[in-house]
Amino acid sequence: MLNLYVAPSSASSRKARAWLKDHDIPFKERNINSKPLNAAEVKHILRLTENGSEDIISTRSNIFKKLHLNLDDLSLTQLVDLLVKYPDLIKRPIIFDDKRLEVGYNEEEIRRFLPRSIRQAELKELEAKLS
Repeated sequence: MLNLYVAPSSASSRKARAWLKDHDIPFKERNINSKPLNAAEVKHILRLTENGSEDIISTRSNIFKKLHLNLDDLSLTQLVDLLVKYPDLIKRPIIFDDKRLEVGYNEEEIRRFLPRSIRQAELKELEAKLS
């Protein structure tokens, strides 16, 4: 099952939700402002990232600027504690399953959550058009 972590005020979150619905992809949605992540959930997401904290930290958020954070100075424990305490530090939407993670909304990247059979059929269609 796909997980979709959102903020209600986020246009990207609304786009991701709409895209998943339009493509009939089942998902569990969670507003991480009203139901913040716990430490284990933050660590799970961090394990799925390619670049660690820089993939999920919103350096443009007001709270990041207010706290004057230098991510390089934080231990993993400190980072996790901050993300639990200040969910607005986390980019949204976060879309993930057991193996894949997408942060933010990118129409090309989100396609990775389509079933393989659909992706293969679309690729064959595209190849046929190009031939």
